Amino acid sequence: MITFNHLSYRYPKGPEALSDFTASISPGIHLLMGENGAGKTTLLHIIAGLLYPTAGSVEVDGMSPRLRQPGLLDKIFFLGDDMTLPGGTALAFARIAEGAYPAFDAAALSDYLARFGLTGRERLDRLSLGNRRKSLIAVALALNTPVLLLDEPANGLDIGSKETLGRMLAEAAGDDRTIIVSTHVTHDFHNIFDGVISLRRNRLQLAATLTDILSAVAFTAGMIPPVEALFTHQSAGLFRSITQTGTAANETDIDYNLLYLALQSDRADDIISLINSHKQTQL
Repeated sequence: MITFNHLSYRYPKGPEALSDFTASISPGIHLLMGENGAGKTTLLHIIAGLLYPTAGSVEVDGMSPRLRQPGLLDKIFFLGDDMTLPGGTALAFARIAEGAYPAFDAAALSDYLARFGLTGRERLDRLSLGNRRKSLIAVALALNTPVLLLDEPANGLDIGSKETLGRMLAEAAGDDRTIIVSTHVTHDFHNIFDGVISLRRNRLQLAATLTDILSAVAFTAGMIPPVEALFTHQSAGLFRSITQTGTAANETDIDYNLLYLALQSDRADDIISLINSHKQTQL
């Protein structure tokens, strides 16, 4: 469990990156979304203990990442968008990490690398962006940390590799593992998420499970928008809409792109209120 209590962060001599963030995140795979500059990467850095809150707190299983205690640091791994690894190769880093991450699985690393068409002996500094990214992802998953933080993991990956990554993430999930994926690429991963964390203008908009969302709102697609739509966006010749659950035909699976657009619109408060009121009712 990751718990945020009125968390805020302001960069030195800079703007406030996060403001009064309060939420609890349970195990599962969570999509972290928001516009550029909303505070997503800052949030991941704070969970990992790489940045310290300027107000409020964050706890991972009751422990504060800012204290950087070994008993917590070996439970968290953060893979940033521009990260490099010591050792020069994926396998060399794995030998280094083996002593720091007790749940590291060497067999899983070999499997992940092979599925990406790699051996782990390739020099990272000589690989293309995509292949370097695949190496880093394979290592991150094989460490088997209870908390895994991925910042734009699909950057540089081709279509097939994105699909492979989606399958790997689904396989790596578990009842005792929390994976947070910050990404603008949702199409290849739309079947794997258990929850959504949405930021807007440095504030938390929504932290809800997929069950919470789909119990409150439905997603539709058709040639004519439903009259009861809470939000509608036209694309590819179809009207894609969000309605209250059970009020419209042609319901589809959750559309994360449509949800993102809705949460950036003037209908955001209505949709969020509906989801949150349902969560309170279920409690």
